[in-house]
Amino acid sequence: MTDAHNDTTLKSWEERQEFAELMQPLIGRLYRTKGVEILVYGRSLLNGSTIDIIKTHRLVRQHEGHKLRLRESYPFLKVISEIDIAPARIDVGKLAFGYHFGDKREGDESIEDYVNRVLVDVVGKADDVEPRDVVLYGFGRIGRLLARLLIEKNGRTNKLRLKAIVVRGGGPGDLEKRASLLRRDSVHGPFNGSITVDESTSSIKANGTRIQVIYSSSPDAIDYTQYGIDNAIIVDNTGVWKDEAGLGLHLKSKGAAKVLLTAPAKGNIKNIVHGVNHADVLENDLIVSAASCTTNAITPVLKAINDRFGIKNGHVETVHAYTNDQNLIDNYHKAERRGRSAPLNMVITETGAAKAVSKALPELTGKLTGNAIRVPTPNVSMAIMNLNLNEATDKEALNEYMRQTALNSDLQNQIDYTSSTEIVSSDLVGSRYAGIVDSQATIVDGDRAVLYVWYDNEFGYSCQVLRVVQDMAGLVVPNIPA
Repeated sequence: MTDAHNDTTLKSWEERQEFAELMQPLIGRLYRTKGVEILVYGRSLLNGSTIDIIKTHRLVRQHEGHKLRLRESYPFLKVISEIDIAPARIDVGKLAFGYHFGDKREGDESIEDYVNRVLVDVVGKADDVEPRDVVLYGFGRIGRLLARLLIEKNGRTNKLRLKAIVVRGGGPGDLEKRASLLRRDSVHGPFNGSITVDESTSSIKANGTRIQVIYSSSPDAIDYTQYGIDNAIIVDNTGVWKDEAGLGLHLKSKGAAKVLLTAPAKGNIKNIVHGVNHADVLENDLIVSAASCTTNAITPVLKAINDRFGIKNGHVETVHAYTNDQNLIDNYHKAERRGRSAPLNMVITETGAAKAVSKALPELTGKLTGNAIRVPTPNVSMAIMNLNLNEATDKEALNEYMRQTALNSDLQNQIDYTSSTEIVSSDLVGSRYAGIVDSQATIVDGDRAVLYVWYDNEFGYSCQVLRVVQDMAGLVVPNIPA
């Protein structure tokens, strides 16, 4: 390669860096001051580095067969940053591509006019949703990830305000240990920001958010109002109480208004998979479940397949990362097989996820069976869905349908799609999607299809939980383009 080629390559890279550096403050300011999240083909740019922004733009070529340069998308971001706008998730990549290379522009329409036309539903609109207090009851794996996600939303337009965490026990050094676990995570990496501890008020301060740490052994023994918390949504991460009687104890505490369980519920409690049946959440629903990580991963994909091809029946096998419920080394466990060492064994166990799908998607009642294998990885799982369809198809048609579903449907926040031949589980740590369709592994034989769906059973699930919290708070954040 000649020096001239090297100079051109370097110049192109420097240009991309410069535009990414220009985009960073606009992306952050839009989120903090207006509640607007910027994306490129479904990937959020929030808190992204310059390299993240550059890499995200490369996705456009994979989907469209044509590159989108940062200098082509930047003007759209600049226009968005200058207008009065209500909270939304805006895909600047889709806007820019549609304008420059698609058929979305009307005649000689300017970028300003185009943006205002496409964003007409949110431009100049008042945001009249009242902020809502959120309390995390339990501070384990899911609780700490929810805390990260809620703190990430810090800003004057933030409608979900993390006010407290509730834990058992206490004792010397407890507060610092809780803060340290939030600060550092062996799977998800360091917290993005600053965390300090205030022993005098028993609180943790994270990126400007003051989080009260409350010690209690019972959900009904807390007066939240004495901490300035009222009308709060209590997110129960403990899994101790799963029925209406147990979860209802939270509602006896002063200042608590609603309860969300981060596990499958028993009885008549609604199990909600956001994107599928979140419209079932009503204002008078006081107790709701966000179902399980596996149910959230498979239900959106099953809905998409059933809507297009129909599902006669099928079996879902979950290859699941080990969890805290298992033992590090062989020891007694009340459940079968789970007593054997999690890091050393594959462990067959049962899962109710396949049956639980019917609570969110009643048309699949009685059509699915399921089982699970716990494997020696700490995070990211996979669901293998062996389905008999009502209609014959082929691999290319099914994959293209799933790709379009991931990009341009009401399930775009839940379903991601990859065509990589090299992807492995660790590549998907931190995915914000409920599930990721691995198109290279898809098998189709007439009316029989096998789909492989990855999912970050911790972070991806936590993102789904937070979406249900938004539903319970009456917070609607539209995707643009729809």
